[in-house]
Amino acid sequence: MVLGALGVLAFSMSLPATRVAVHELDPWFVAFGRAVGAALLAAAYLRMTRAPRPTPAQWRRLSIVALGVVVGFPLFTSLALTTQTSAHGAVVVTVLPAMTAIFAVLRAGERPSRLFWLASAAGLTAVLTFLVVTGAAAGAFEIADLFLLVAVVLCGLGYAEGGALSRELGGARTICWALLLSLPATLPITLAVAVADPPHAGPAAWSAFAYLTAVSMFLGFFAWYAGLARGGIARVGQIQLAQPVLTLLWSALLLGETVTLASLLAAVVVLTCVVLIQRTQAQPVGR
Repeated sequence: MVLGALGVLAFSMSLPATRVAVHELDPWFVAFGRAVGAALLAAAYLRMTRAPRPTPAQWRRLSIVALGVVVGFPLFTSLALTTQTSAHGAVVVTVLPAMTAIFAVLRAGERPSRLFWLASAAGLTAVLTFLVVTGAAAGAFEIADLFLLVAVVLCGLGYAEGGALSRELGGARTICWALLLSLPATLPITLAVAVADPPHAGPAAWSAFAYLTAVSMFLGFFAWYAGLARGGIARVGQIQLAQPVLTLLWSALLLGETVTLASLLAAVVVLTCVVLIQRTQAQPVGR
């Protein structure tokens, strides 16, 4: 639970940081450049720990992790947040816990109980109600929303596959190998974008890019995948119900907006649902 909460805390800052970064930097550079930077950190970590190489079967599963969390989610959120706010993005990302639970059933063989699904639905409803009441969900459907939906589907897949694989490799090595596996694709794209449109940005954009590289793409997954592996992907994944509220709070701090009583009430309701979820069991299917 603690590991999962640390991961969610790290990821809750991703959308605001992406929004700040793409305001001055090319979204393709933000998406793939942070993966390249994180891959360099991953290479250093694997070398220091003398981690054994994955098996061929594990490499195939790592490709799914890479598609979801190294390439898919960063790219499509970067594209979406060039025209949308991080607060709006929090609306669509609300469905990520449910998507993670679905892929936990499909990819990890978990079978959450009926109480789990009821508590998850209650938490999802609470967050959506909060976002509608606060006005974050206002506006018509746009292409940016489609990008966000694709990002959520790929991220849920990457979370579930990575959480299951972390039971074999460990959380840190899972994300590190996935980053290195992606490097032959992420490095050329980053260099091509940098040559075509040399990055020029101020301290705020570069600071946001550094956060996305070191925390959102690297350190956050150490805790997140370890938590999913130990506590169950579907169950621990529901801690993400708190992520949209946290994202709005971070956006408020960055934008100087006021935190309302509604946000505090929503946080209490979501916390209650998460606690209820943790009292359920996600049973794995025998293999």
